[in-house]
Amino acid sequence: MKQHPKQARLPLETYLQGIQQGDRYMLSKTITLMESRLPEDAEKADALLNQLMPSTGKALRLGITGAPGVGKSTLIETLGTYLTQQGIRIAVLTIDPSSTRTGGSILGDKTRMPTLSQDPLAFIRPSPAGNYLGGVGRKTRETMLLCEAAGYQVIVVETVGVGQSETQVRHMTDFFLLLLLAGAGDELQGLKKGIMELADAIVINKADGENVKYAKKAQHDVKNALHLFTAPESQVPPRVFTSSALQQESLIPIWQFIQLYQEQTTRNGFFYRNRKAQNLHWFHHTLQHFLEDHFFKHDTIKQQLPLVEKQVIEGTLSATQAARYLMTQWLS
Repeated sequence: MKQHPKQARLPLETYLQGIQQGDRYMLSKTITLMESRLPEDAEKADALLNQLMPSTGKALRLGITGAPGVGKSTLIETLGTYLTQQGIRIAVLTIDPSSTRTGGSILGDKTRMPTLSQDPLAFIRPSPAGNYLGGVGRKTRETMLLCEAAGYQVIVVETVGVGQSETQVRHMTDFFLLLLLAGAGDELQGLKKGIMELADAIVINKADGENVKYAKKAQHDVKNALHLFTAPESQVPPRVFTSSALQQESLIPIWQFIQLYQEQTTRNGFFYRNRKAQNLHWFHHTLQHFLEDHFFKHDTIKQQLPLVEKQVIEGTLSATQAARYLMTQWLS
C-alpha cells in the first residue's frame, strides 16, 4: 500500500500533486487544510486553490436536501453506487449538525453510507455545519472545487435539512433535489414555499410497501402545488418523482431527468449563466465574511465591544447607535 507523509502540514507541491493524481488521502488532507482557520494555512490554501482553478468546473453539482429522517443518505448511497457502476466518479459532501461542545460533526455519514464509502470511485467527506448559515459548511464551495480538480465528475452536497437558510446550497449547485416523506400527514403543511420554488425536482421518498399509496397521493398534491408557482428561469419545469431509496431501479428515472436538465439548460444557456451568477454570489459572500472577520479582530473593536454590548443590554444605547459607533471606531 502506498505510504503517505504523516506531518501535519505538507509542501504546497505535495498537496497539488496529490489532487491532480486523484489521491483520496491527499484530497482529504487538502480539505483539512482548506477548512483550517490558521492564517498560515489559509494563505497556503488560497495559493493552492488558485493553481487548481483551471482544473475545476467540469463536474455536475447536485444539491440534495430534506428534513432529517427523509432518507437523504440512503438515497445518495444507492444513487452513488449506481453511478460508480457506470464508471462515474462521485464525491459526496455531507454537512452534519455540529456538537455544541466540540464543534465536530455529529452524525458521521460514512457510517450511514457503508457501501459507497468503500467504493474506490467515491469520496465521502462529512463536515460540521458549525454556526454557518445556509445548511452548508463554511468551506463547502472550496471543497467542491478541490473534488472537481481531483477528477470527480459528480459532486453531491447533502445539507443539514430544510430551513429558512437552506437556500444557500442553491447558490453553489447546478441541480437542486428536494426529498419529502409520504405517510406522515399532509406533506405540504409547514413546507416553505421558497424551498419548493428552488427545487428542480422533488422526490417523495420511501415509496414502498403500504406507503406506495400515500406516496402517490403526495406526488399528486405536490404536482398541483407546483402549478401555482411561476415558471423557473431554467425553462425546465420541475418534476415530481416517487422512489424507494433502497431500490436502485426507482432512482434511475431521477438520474435520467438530471441528465436531461443539464442538456436542456446547457442548450438554452441557463447552465453557464447560473454558474457565473454563483461565482459572483460566492465573491460577495466571501467578501462579507472577510470584512466581518477583520472587524471583530480589530484591537479597538475588541476593547470597545464589551462596553457597548453592556449599554445595549441595559437599554442606555440603541442597537443602531451602538453599531454606528463601532463602525466609526473601526474606520477611524
